[in-house]
Amino acid sequence: MTGQTGFPPLWNRARCLDSSVDPEREKQWARLFDELDLNKDGRIDVSELRAGLATRGLLSRGSVEEQIVRAGDKNADGELDFEEFSQYLRSHEKRLKLMFRSLDRNNDGCIDVGEIQHSLHTLGIDVSLEEAAKILQSMDKDGTMTIDWREWRDHFLLNPLHNMKDIAHFWKRSVMVDIGEQMTIPDEFSEKEKKSGFVWRQLMAGAMAGSVSRTGTAPLDRLKVFLQVHGSKSNKVNVVSGLREMVKEGGLRSLWRGNGINVLKIAPETAIKFLAYEQIKRVMRGGVEGGTLKLQERFVAGSLAGATAQTVIYPMEVLKTRLTLRKTGQYSSAADCARQILQKEGVRAFYKGYVPNLLGIIPYAGIDLAVYETLKNSWLQHSGSADPGVLVLVGCGTASSTCGQLASYPLALVRTRMQAQASMKGAPQLSMLTLFRNIVTEDGVMGLYRGIAPNFLKVIPAVSISYVVYENMRGLIFKITE
Repeated sequence: MTGQTGFPPLWNRARCLDSSVDPEREKQWARLFDELDLNKDGRIDVSELRAGLATRGLLSRGSVEEQIVRAGDKNADGELDFEEFSQYLRSHEKRLKLMFRSLDRNNDGCIDVGEIQHSLHTLGIDVSLEEAAKILQSMDKDGTMTIDWREWRDHFLLNPLHNMKDIAHFWKRSVMVDIGEQMTIPDEFSEKEKKSGFVWRQLMAGAMAGSVSRTGTAPLDRLKVFLQVHGSKSNKVNVVSGLREMVKEGGLRSLWRGNGINVLKIAPETAIKFLAYEQIKRVMRGGVEGGTLKLQERFVAGSLAGATAQTVIYPMEVLKTRLTLRKTGQYSSAADCARQILQKEGVRAFYKGYVPNLLGIIPYAGIDLAVYETLKNSWLQHSGSADPGVLVLVGCGTASSTCGQLASYPLALVRTRMQAQASMKGAPQLSMLTLFRNIVTEDGVMGLYRGIAPNFLKVIPAVSISYVVYENMRGLIFKITE
Protein backbone atom coordinates (compact mmCIF):
# COMPACT_ATOMS: atom_id res chain seq x y z
CA MET A 1 0.00 0.00 0.00
CA THR A 2 1.20 3.56 -0.65
CA GLY A 3 0.41 6.67 1.31
CA GLN A 4 -0.71 10.12 0.10
CA THR A 5 2.83 10.94 -0.97
CA GLY A 6 2.89 7.93 -3.28
CA PHE A 7 5.45 6.02 -1.18
CA PRO A 8 5.07 3.03 1.18
CA PRO A 9 4.05 4.07 4.75
CA LEU A 10 7.34 2.69 6.17
CA TRP A 11 9.31 5.18 4.07
CA ASN A 12 8.81 8.02 6.58
CA ARG A 13 10.01 5.83 9.47
CA ALA A 14 13.06 4.65 7.47
CA ARG A 15 13.78 8.25 6.51
CA CYS A 16 14.05 9.21 10.18
CA LEU A 17 16.56 6.42 10.86
CA ASP A 18 19.36 7.83 8.71
CA SER A 19 19.25 11.50 7.79
CA SER A 20 22.63 11.20 6.05
CA VAL A 21 21.07 9.49 3.03
CA ASP A 22 19.85 11.64 0.15
CA PRO A 23 16.03 11.91 0.52
CA GLU A 24 15.64 11.61 -3.25
CA ARG A 25 17.55 8.34 -3.20
CA GLU A 26 15.26 6.97 -0.49
CA LYS A 27 12.24 7.99 -2.57
CA GLN A 28 13.69 5.96 -5.45
CA TRP A 29 14.12 2.95 -3.13
CA ALA A 30 10.50 3.42 -2.04
CA ARG A 31 9.31 3.38 -5.66
CA LEU A 32 11.38 0.28 -6.35
CA PHE A 33 9.99 -1.42 -3.24
CA ASP A 34 6.43 -0.60 -4.32
CA GLU A 35 7.09 -2.07 -7.80
CA LEU A 36 8.54 -5.28 -6.34
CA ASP A 37 5.78 -5.67 -3.73
CA LEU A 38 3.37 -7.34 -6.15
CA ASN A 39 0.66 -8.27 -3.63
CA LYS A 40 0.97 -4.91 -1.84
CA ASP A 41 1.28 -6.45 1.63
CA GLY A 42 4.25 -4.25 2.62
CA ARG A 43 6.76 -7.11 2.27
CA ILE A 44 8.87 -8.63 -0.52
CA ASP A 45 9.56 -12.34 -0.68
CA VAL A 46 11.89 -14.39 -2.91
CA SER A 47 9.25 -15.05 -5.60
CA GLU A 48 8.35 -11.34 -5.87
CA LEU A 49 12.04 -10.45 -6.12
CA ARG A 50 12.53 -13.10 -8.83
CA ALA A 51 9.57 -11.71 -10.79
CA GLY A 52 10.99 -8.20 -10.38
CA LEU A 53 14.35 -9.25 -11.81
CA ALA A 54 12.60 -10.89 -14.78
CA THR A 55 10.52 -7.74 -15.48
CA ARG A 56 13.73 -5.73 -15.68
CA GLY A 57 15.21 -8.18 -18.17
CA LEU A 58 17.65 -9.59 -15.60
CA LEU A 59 18.30 -13.34 -15.70
CA SER A 60 17.76 -15.18 -12.45
CA ARG A 61 21.17 -16.41 -11.31
CA GLY A 62 20.57 -19.43 -9.14
CA SER A 63 20.28 -18.29 -5.51
CA VAL A 64 20.63 -14.52 -6.10
CA GLU A 65 17.12 -13.69 -4.82
CA GLU A 66 17.65 -15.87 -1.74
CA GLN A 67 20.99 -14.13 -1.06
CA ILE A 68 19.39 -10.66 -1.17
CA VAL A 69 16.52 -11.65 1.11
CA ARG A 70 18.86 -13.48 3.50
CA ALA A 71 21.26 -10.51 3.69
CA GLY A 72 18.52 -7.97 4.47
CA ASP A 73 16.15 -10.12 6.54
CA LYS A 74 16.92 -8.95 10.09
CA ASN A 75 13.94 -10.65 11.81
CA ALA A 76 14.42 -13.95 9.91
CA ASP A 77 10.81 -14.16 8.65
CA GLY A 78 11.87 -14.95 5.06
CA GLU A 79 10.66 -11.56 3.74
CA LEU A 80 11.87 -7.96 3.54
CA ASP A 81 9.78 -5.06 4.80
CA PHE A 82 10.64 -1.59 3.55
CA GLU A 83 12.91 -0.81 6.47
CA GLU A 84 14.96 -4.00 5.88
CA PHE A 85 14.96 -3.40 2.11
CA SER A 86 16.22 0.18 2.43
CA GLN A 87 18.89 -0.81 4.97
CA TYR A 88 20.11 -3.57 2.63
CA LEU A 89 20.29 -1.14 -0.33
CA ARG A 90 22.05 1.47 1.82
CA SER A 91 24.87 -0.92 2.81
CA HIS A 92 25.00 -2.49 -0.66
CA GLU A 93 25.41 0.92 -2.34
CA LYS A 94 28.26 1.74 0.06
CA ARG A 95 30.06 -1.43 -1.07
CA LEU A 96 29.40 -0.57 -4.72
CA LYS A 97 30.78 2.94 -4.13
CA LEU A 98 34.04 1.52 -2.73
CA MET A 99 34.36 -0.82 -5.74
CA PHE A 100 33.66 2.04 -8.15
CA ARG A 101 36.38 4.17 -6.56
CA SER A 102 38.88 1.31 -6.69
CA LEU A 103 38.23 1.01 -10.44
CA ASP A 104 38.36 4.76 -11.10
CA ARG A 105 42.16 4.96 -11.03
CA ASN A 106 42.44 8.56 -12.31
CA ASN A 107 39.64 9.82 -9.99
CA ASP A 108 37.71 11.53 -12.79
CA GLY A 109 34.36 10.12 -11.65
CA CYS A 110 34.10 7.72 -14.60
CA ILE A 111 35.37 4.26 -15.51
CA ASP A 112 36.77 3.76 -19.01
CA VAL A 113 37.79 0.70 -21.07
CA GLY A 114 41.41 0.80 -19.93
CA GLU A 115 40.42 0.85 -16.26
CA ILE A 116 38.16 -2.19 -16.72
CA GLN A 117 40.94 -4.05 -18.54
CA HIS A 118 43.47 -3.13 -15.84
CA SER A 119 41.20 -4.19 -12.94
CA LEU A 120 40.54 -7.58 -14.53
CA HIS A 121 44.25 -8.06 -15.25
CA THR A 122 45.01 -7.34 -11.57
CA LEU A 123 42.60 -10.16 -10.64
CA GLY A 124 44.27 -12.57 -13.07
CA ILE A 125 41.70 -12.29 -15.89
CA ASP A 126 43.22 -11.07 -19.14
CA VAL A 127 40.79 -9.56 -21.65
CA SER A 128 41.39 -7.65 -24.88
CA LEU A 129 40.34 -3.99 -25.25
CA GLU A 130 37.51 -5.16 -27.49
CA GLU A 131 36.22 -7.52 -24.76
CA ALA A 132 36.58 -4.77 -22.14
CA ALA A 133 34.60 -2.46 -24.44
CA LYS A 134 31.75 -5.01 -24.58
CA ILE A 135 31.69 -5.09 -20.77
CA LEU A 136 31.57 -1.30 -20.68
CA GLN A 137 28.81 -1.09 -23.32
CA SER A 138 26.58 -3.39 -21.25
CA MET A 139 26.50 -0.68 -18.53
CA ASP A 140 26.91 2.49 -20.61
CA LYS A 141 23.37 3.88 -20.91
CA ASP A 142 24.21 7.36 -22.25
CA GLY A 143 26.63 6.24 -25.01
CA THR A 144 29.65 8.17 -23.65
CA MET A 145 31.88 5.03 -23.62
CA THR A 146 32.46 5.61 -19.91
CA ILE A 147 30.55 4.48 -16.82
CA ASP A 148 29.64 7.06 -14.21
CA TRP A 149 28.63 6.26 -10.64
CA ARG A 150 24.88 6.19 -11.39
CA GLU A 151 25.26 3.75 -14.28
CA TRP A 152 27.49 1.52 -12.15
CA ARG A 153 25.15 1.64 -9.14
CA ASP A 154 21.96 0.99 -11.14
CA HIS A 155 23.57 -1.89 -13.05
CA PHE A 156 24.56 -3.80 -9.90
CA LEU A 157 21.80 -2.61 -7.53
CA LEU A 158 19.92 -5.94 -7.46
CA ASN A 159 23.01 -8.15 -7.60
CA PRO A 160 24.50 -9.24 -4.24
CA LEU A 161 28.16 -8.74 -5.18
CA HIS A 162 30.46 -7.94 -2.29
CA ASN A 163 33.87 -7.15 -3.79
CA MET A 164 35.80 -6.73 -7.04
CA LYS A 165 36.47 -10.47 -7.17
CA ASP A 166 32.70 -11.06 -7.33
CA ILE A 167 32.38 -8.41 -10.07
CA ALA A 168 35.16 -10.06 -12.08
CA HIS A 169 33.48 -13.47 -11.86
CA PHE A 170 30.19 -11.84 -12.85
CA TRP A 171 31.87 -10.49 -15.98
CA LYS A 172 33.59 -13.79 -16.73
CA ARG A 173 31.04 -16.52 -16.13
CA SER A 174 32.14 -20.19 -16.25
CA VAL A 175 29.67 -23.07 -16.34
CA MET A 176 30.22 -26.83 -16.32
CA VAL A 177 26.98 -28.40 -17.45
CA ASP A 178 27.09 -32.17 -17.75
CA ILE A 179 24.17 -33.92 -19.46
CA GLY A 180 25.82 -37.33 -19.51
CA GLU A 181 27.42 -36.87 -22.92
CA GLN A 182 30.91 -35.79 -23.91
CA MET A 183 32.05 -32.40 -22.63
CA THR A 184 34.73 -32.02 -25.27
CA ILE A 185 36.08 -28.50 -24.92
CA PRO A 186 37.21 -27.53 -21.40
CA ASP A 187 36.70 -23.95 -20.23
CA GLU A 188 39.42 -21.29 -20.45
CA PHE A 189 40.92 -20.19 -17.12
CA SER A 190 43.56 -17.59 -16.29
CA GLU A 191 46.85 -18.49 -14.58
CA LYS A 192 45.75 -16.67 -11.43
CA GLU A 193 42.48 -18.66 -11.34
CA LYS A 194 44.44 -21.90 -11.67
CA LYS A 195 46.89 -21.01 -8.89
CA SER A 196 44.16 -19.79 -6.52
CA GLY A 197 42.22 -23.06 -6.60
CA PHE A 198 39.29 -21.40 -8.41
CA VAL A 199 39.48 -23.99 -11.22
CA TRP A 200 39.24 -27.03 -8.97
CA ARG A 201 36.29 -25.56 -7.13
CA GLN A 202 34.57 -25.02 -10.48
CA LEU A 203 35.36 -28.58 -11.58
CA MET A 204 34.15 -29.98 -8.24
CA ALA A 205 30.84 -28.12 -8.54
CA GLY A 206 30.51 -29.38 -12.11
CA ALA A 207 31.23 -32.97 -11.10
CA MET A 208 28.63 -32.85 -8.32
CA ALA A 209 26.06 -31.34 -10.68
CA GLY A 210 26.86 -34.04 -13.24
CA SER A 211 26.43 -36.78 -10.63
CA VAL A 212 22.97 -35.58 -9.61
CA SER A 213 21.96 -34.91 -13.22
CA ARG A 214 23.05 -38.36 -14.46
CA THR A 215 21.33 -40.08 -11.54
CA GLY A 216 18.11 -38.17 -12.22
CA THR A 217 18.08 -39.13 -15.91
CA ALA A 218 19.59 -42.64 -15.55
CA PRO A 219 16.38 -44.45 -16.64
CA LEU A 220 16.41 -42.58 -19.97
CA ASP A 221 20.10 -43.29 -20.40
CA ARG A 222 19.58 -47.01 -19.76
CA LEU A 223 16.64 -47.01 -22.19
CA LYS A 224 18.87 -45.41 -24.85
CA VAL A 225 21.53 -48.15 -24.44
CA PHE A 226 18.82 -50.86 -24.42
CA LEU A 227 17.36 -49.58 -27.72
CA GLN A 228 20.82 -49.16 -29.26
CA VAL A 229 21.64 -52.83 -28.61
CA HIS A 230 18.29 -54.61 -28.79
CA GLY A 231 16.21 -52.36 -31.04
CA SER A 232 15.64 -53.24 -34.70
CA LYS A 233 12.94 -53.14 -37.39
CA SER A 234 12.11 -56.80 -36.84
CA ASN A 235 11.43 -56.72 -33.07
CA LYS A 236 9.85 -53.22 -33.10
CA VAL A 237 11.09 -52.33 -29.62
CA ASN A 238 10.25 -48.68 -28.88
CA VAL A 239 10.48 -46.29 -25.91
CA VAL A 240 7.33 -47.58 -24.16
CA SER A 241 7.86 -51.30 -24.79
CA GLY A 242 11.55 -50.98 -23.88
CA LEU A 243 10.73 -49.41 -20.51
CA ARG A 244 8.05 -52.02 -19.87
CA GLU A 245 10.46 -54.85 -20.67
CA MET A 246 13.21 -53.49 -18.40
CA VAL A 247 10.81 -53.01 -15.45
CA LYS A 248 9.30 -56.47 -16.00
CA GLU A 249 12.74 -58.11 -15.94
CA GLY A 250 14.23 -56.35 -12.91
CA GLY A 251 11.70 -54.00 -11.31
CA LEU A 252 11.90 -50.21 -11.01
CA ARG A 253 15.38 -50.32 -9.43
CA SER A 254 16.72 -51.92 -12.61
CA LEU A 255 16.22 -48.59 -14.42
CA TRP A 256 19.32 -47.31 -12.57
CA ARG A 257 21.63 -50.18 -13.58
CA GLY A 258 25.04 -48.89 -14.62
CA ASN A 259 24.48 -45.48 -13.03
CA GLY A 260 27.07 -46.03 -10.27
CA ILE A 261 29.97 -46.47 -12.68
CA ASN A 262 28.57 -43.68 -14.90
CA VAL A 263 28.78 -41.26 -11.96
CA LEU A 264 32.12 -42.64 -10.77
CA LYS A 265 33.85 -41.83 -14.06
CA ILE A 266 32.89 -38.13 -14.06
CA ALA A 267 35.68 -36.93 -11.74
CA PRO A 268 38.64 -38.75 -13.40
CA GLU A 269 37.41 -37.93 -16.91
CA THR A 270 36.96 -34.21 -16.13
CA ALA A 271 40.31 -33.96 -14.33
CA ILE A 272 42.27 -35.82 -17.04
CA LYS A 273 40.62 -33.78 -19.79
CA PHE A 274 41.42 -30.50 -18.06
CA LEU A 275 45.06 -31.45 -17.31
CA ALA A 276 45.58 -32.78 -20.85
CA TYR A 277 44.00 -29.64 -22.33
CA GLU A 278 46.33 -27.40 -20.35
CA GLN A 279 49.42 -29.36 -21.44
CA ILE A 280 48.34 -29.46 -25.10
CA LYS A 281 47.54 -25.75 -24.97
CA ARG A 282 51.03 -25.07 -23.58
CA VAL A 283 52.68 -27.11 -26.37
CA MET A 284 50.65 -25.22 -28.98
CA ARG A 285 51.81 -21.95 -27.42
CA GLY A 286 55.45 -23.10 -27.58
CA GLY A 287 55.81 -23.52 -23.83
CA VAL A 288 54.59 -19.97 -23.06
CA GLU A 289 52.21 -19.73 -20.08
CA GLY A 290 48.89 -17.89 -20.32
CA GLY A 291 46.87 -16.66 -23.25
CA THR A 292 43.69 -18.01 -24.78
CA LEU A 293 43.40 -20.14 -27.89
CA LYS A 294 41.69 -19.28 -31.16
CA LEU A 295 38.57 -21.21 -32.16
CA GLN A 296 40.37 -23.71 -34.39
CA GLU A 297 43.13 -24.18 -31.78
CA ARG A 298 40.54 -24.89 -29.09
CA PHE A 299 38.95 -27.48 -31.39
CA VAL A 300 42.26 -29.31 -31.89
CA ALA A 301 43.29 -29.04 -28.22
CA GLY A 302 39.82 -30.07 -27.02
CA SER A 303 39.67 -33.06 -29.35
CA LEU A 304 43.11 -34.27 -28.26
CA ALA A 305 42.27 -33.72 -24.59
CA GLY A 306 38.99 -35.60 -25.05
CA ALA A 307 40.80 -38.47 -26.78
CA THR A 308 43.36 -38.63 -23.94
CA ALA A 309 40.66 -38.75 -21.26
CA GLN A 310 38.65 -41.36 -23.17
CA THR A 311 41.73 -43.56 -23.61
CA VAL A 312 42.38 -43.59 -19.87
CA ILE A 313 38.80 -44.09 -18.65
CA TYR A 314 37.51 -46.21 -21.57
CA PRO A 315 37.42 -49.49 -19.57
CA MET A 316 34.89 -47.76 -17.30
CA GLU A 317 32.77 -46.99 -20.38
CA VAL A 318 32.73 -50.70 -21.26
CA LEU A 319 31.83 -51.60 -17.66
CA LYS A 320 29.02 -49.04 -17.72
CA THR A 321 27.52 -50.57 -20.87
CA ARG A 322 27.77 -54.14 -19.56
CA LEU A 323 26.27 -53.19 -16.17
CA THR A 324 23.50 -51.22 -17.88
CA LEU A 325 22.50 -54.23 -20.02
CA ARG A 326 22.98 -56.92 -17.36
CA LYS A 327 20.22 -59.32 -16.37
CA THR A 328 19.16 -59.71 -12.73
CA GLY A 329 21.85 -61.59 -10.81
CA GLN A 330 24.35 -61.61 -13.70
CA TYR A 331 26.96 -59.56 -11.80
CA SER A 332 27.16 -58.97 -8.05
CA SER A 333 29.10 -55.70 -8.44
CA ALA A 334 31.19 -53.61 -10.83
CA ALA A 335 34.31 -55.45 -9.61
CA ASP A 336 32.64 -58.80 -10.33
CA CYS A 337 31.69 -57.60 -13.82
CA ALA A 338 35.30 -56.52 -14.51
CA ARG A 339 36.62 -59.87 -13.20
CA GLN A 340 34.27 -61.89 -15.43
CA ILE A 341 35.15 -59.84 -18.53
CA LEU A 342 38.87 -60.29 -17.80
CA GLN A 343 38.54 -64.05 -17.27
CA LYS A 344 36.28 -64.80 -20.24
CA GLU A 345 37.39 -62.23 -22.84
CA GLY A 346 40.80 -60.90 -21.80
CA VAL A 347 42.17 -57.36 -21.44
CA ARG A 348 41.31 -56.37 -25.04
CA ALA A 349 37.60 -56.59 -24.22
CA PHE A 350 37.94 -53.41 -22.16
CA TYR A 351 38.70 -51.49 -25.35
CA LYS A 352 35.95 -52.86 -27.61
CA GLY A 353 34.36 -50.02 -29.56
CA TYR A 354 37.33 -47.76 -28.84
CA VAL A 355 37.91 -46.81 -32.51
CA PRO A 356 34.35 -45.56 -33.28
CA ASN A 357 34.36 -43.82 -29.88
CA LEU A 358 37.57 -41.99 -30.78
CA LEU A 359 36.33 -41.13 -34.27
CA GLY A 360 33.12 -39.75 -32.75
CA ILE A 361 35.03 -37.14 -30.77
CA ILE A 362 36.07 -35.23 -33.91
CA PRO A 363 32.61 -34.41 -35.39
CA TYR A 364 31.20 -33.93 -31.90
CA ALA A 365 33.96 -31.52 -30.86
CA GLY A 366 33.95 -29.55 -34.11
CA ILE A 367 30.19 -29.07 -34.35
CA ASP A 368 29.69 -28.61 -30.60
CA LEU A 369 32.31 -25.86 -30.36
CA ALA A 370 31.37 -24.12 -33.64
CA VAL A 371 27.64 -23.99 -32.83
CA TYR A 372 28.30 -22.95 -29.21
CA GLU A 373 30.61 -20.06 -30.16
CA THR A 374 28.31 -18.92 -33.00
CA LEU A 375 25.19 -18.85 -30.81
CA LYS A 376 26.97 -17.20 -27.87
CA ASN A 377 28.57 -14.48 -30.04
CA SER A 378 25.27 -13.84 -31.87
CA TRP A 379 23.51 -13.35 -28.53
CA LEU A 380 26.24 -11.00 -27.27
CA GLN A 381 26.08 -8.88 -30.45
CA HIS A 382 22.28 -8.79 -30.44
CA SER A 383 21.92 -7.95 -26.72
CA GLY A 384 24.91 -5.64 -26.43
CA SER A 385 25.76 -7.34 -23.14
CA ALA A 386 29.22 -8.53 -22.12
CA ASP A 387 27.92 -11.18 -19.73
CA PRO A 388 25.62 -13.75 -21.32
CA GLY A 389 24.71 -15.28 -17.95
CA VAL A 390 24.45 -18.92 -17.03
CA LEU A 391 21.02 -19.52 -18.60
CA VAL A 392 22.18 -18.26 -22.00
CA LEU A 393 25.37 -20.35 -21.79
CA VAL A 394 23.30 -23.39 -20.83
CA GLY A 395 20.95 -22.75 -23.77
CA CYS A 396 23.87 -22.41 -26.20
CA GLY A 397 25.49 -25.53 -24.71
CA THR A 398 22.29 -27.55 -25.04
CA ALA A 399 21.78 -26.58 -28.68
CA SER A 400 25.42 -27.18 -29.59
CA SER A 401 25.53 -30.52 -27.77
CA THR A 402 22.36 -31.63 -29.57
CA CYS A 403 23.89 -30.78 -32.95
CA GLY A 404 27.11 -32.56 -31.98
CA GLN A 405 25.15 -35.65 -30.93
CA LEU A 406 23.28 -35.75 -34.25
CA ALA A 407 26.60 -35.83 -36.10
CA SER A 408 28.34 -38.40 -33.89
CA TYR A 409 25.40 -40.60 -32.82
CA PRO A 410 25.90 -43.36 -35.45
CA LEU A 411 29.46 -43.86 -34.17
CA ALA A 412 28.18 -43.89 -30.57
CA LEU A 413 25.60 -46.55 -31.48
CA VAL A 414 28.21 -48.79 -33.15
CA ARG A 415 30.54 -48.30 -30.17
CA THR A 416 27.80 -49.42 -27.74
CA ARG A 417 27.00 -52.49 -29.83
CA MET A 418 30.66 -53.47 -29.97
CA GLN A 419 30.96 -53.04 -26.19
CA ALA A 420 27.90 -55.25 -25.66
CA GLN A 421 28.62 -58.01 -28.21
CA ALA A 422 30.12 -60.58 -25.84
CA SER A 423 27.27 -60.16 -23.34
CA MET A 424 24.72 -61.27 -25.95
CA LYS A 425 24.57 -65.06 -26.33
CA GLY A 426 25.41 -66.29 -29.82
CA ALA A 427 26.20 -62.78 -31.07
CA PRO A 428 29.09 -62.71 -33.59
CA GLN A 429 32.04 -60.44 -32.82
CA LEU A 430 31.69 -57.98 -35.71
CA SER A 431 34.02 -55.17 -36.71
CA MET A 432 33.02 -51.53 -36.86
CA LEU A 433 32.54 -51.46 -40.66
CA THR A 434 30.60 -54.76 -40.67
CA LEU A 435 28.27 -53.45 -37.97
CA PHE A 436 27.66 -50.25 -39.95
CA ARG A 437 26.89 -52.28 -43.07
CA ASN A 438 24.56 -54.68 -41.23
CA ILE A 439 22.60 -51.89 -39.51
CA VAL A 440 22.06 -49.95 -42.74
CA THR A 441 21.12 -53.15 -44.65
CA GLU A 442 18.60 -54.33 -42.02
CA ASP A 443 17.17 -51.05 -40.69
CA GLY A 444 18.19 -48.39 -43.20
CA VAL A 445 20.03 -45.16 -42.38
CA MET A 446 17.54 -44.40 -39.58
CA GLY A 447 18.75 -47.56 -37.85
CA LEU A 448 21.96 -45.66 -37.05
CA TYR A 449 19.86 -43.36 -34.84
CA ARG A 450 18.17 -46.13 -32.84
CA GLY A 451 17.68 -44.89 -29.24
CA ILE A 452 18.14 -41.21 -30.00
CA ALA A 453 14.61 -40.36 -28.80
CA PRO A 454 15.27 -41.06 -25.08
CA ASN A 455 18.67 -39.41 -25.55
CA PHE A 456 16.94 -36.16 -26.57
CA LEU A 457 14.21 -36.60 -23.95
CA LYS A 458 16.79 -36.48 -21.19
CA VAL A 459 18.47 -33.24 -22.38
CA ILE A 460 16.01 -30.76 -20.84
CA PRO A 461 15.71 -32.45 -17.41
CA ALA A 462 19.47 -33.14 -17.37
CA VAL A 463 20.33 -29.51 -18.15
CA SER A 464 17.77 -28.18 -15.63
CA ILE A 465 19.02 -30.44 -12.82
CA SER A 466 22.66 -29.78 -13.69
CA TYR A 467 22.12 -25.99 -13.79
CA VAL A 468 20.32 -25.79 -10.42
CA VAL A 469 22.76 -28.12 -8.62
CA TYR A 470 25.81 -26.45 -10.21
CA GLU A 471 24.77 -22.95 -9.17
CA ASN A 472 23.98 -24.00 -5.59
CA MET A 473 27.05 -26.25 -5.16
CA ARG A 474 29.33 -23.62 -6.69
CA GLY A 475 28.06 -21.01 -4.20
CA LEU A 476 28.42 -23.44 -1.28
CA ILE A 477 31.92 -24.65 -2.24
CA PHE A 478 33.20 -21.09 -2.77
CA LYS A 479 31.68 -20.01 0.55
CA ILE A 480 33.30 -22.91 2.45
CA THR A 481 36.73 -22.54 0.81
CA GLU A 482 36.98 -18.74 0.75
